[in-house]
Amino acid sequence: MSHVTEIPGRPTVVLVHGAFADGSSWNGVIKRLQAKGISVTAPANPLRGLSADSEYLEGVLRELDGPVVLVGHSYAGAVISNAAKRASNVVGLVFVAAFAPDEGEVLGQVTPTSKDSILMPALVPHEYATGRGAPAVEFVVDPAKFHDAFAADVPPQTAAVMAATQRPVADAAFSDPATAPAWKDRPSWAVVATGDRAAGADLTRSMAQRAGATITEVAGSHVIMVSQPEAVTEVIVQAVEAASAVAVG
Repeated sequence: MSHVTEIPGRPTVVLVHGAFADGSSWNGVIKRLQAKGISVTAPANPLRGLSADSEYLEGVLRELDGPVVLVGHSYAGAVISNAAKRASNVVGLVFVAAFAPDEGEVLGQVTPTSKDSILMPALVPHEYATGRGAPAVEFVVDPAKFHDAFAADVPPQTAAVMAATQRPVADAAFSDPATAPAWKDRPSWAVVATGDRAAGADLTRSMAQRAGATITEVAGSHVIMVSQPEAVTEVIVQAVEAASAVAVG
């Protein structure tokens, strides 16, 4: 992961992708943040389980100097909240069409409660070698269902490329319980995609409300940062400016 020169008094923005995606899902947002002179990096999320991914992100955050505004999409909302709790340099959280579980909640139990989501029937399980004997299970989105369930407001050709390059997520992402969440003691913002049929707009909205986040609703699919990067960037900039004001003041 390359470091970008920080601007004094302003946080670095760390963008964390969710399941079935990679860092390139943030490209539109990265371009806009960089144009505003904001330091930004988008590390790879291993997608091997909530505990493992949170620990990995903690290590990434320890390597960064200065304050951080931590942004998570989808499943990464759980990852950033867990990791930030033990990272004193995180001064703000932004949830983008993201989960924000409370301590002890298990995503595999919470996600089926959404009435808006159609993702579960679109998931295809595969076994993968762990190097520790028995194989484990990971999931991908059926490419034939990827556009409707995950990225309905991007062109079909773009969704097809996203489906072909998707990264599978381990079952442990849905079975590891969340730890104490950072949203209880850090300022939070949330982008709720009103047409989200993957995480479910109803679930991401209720979680953001519970977290006390400043909520912005945007018409779009689960991959709102791809289809509406300007709107997502605006919310991240709000978080950066709020954190900068606190740091300066």
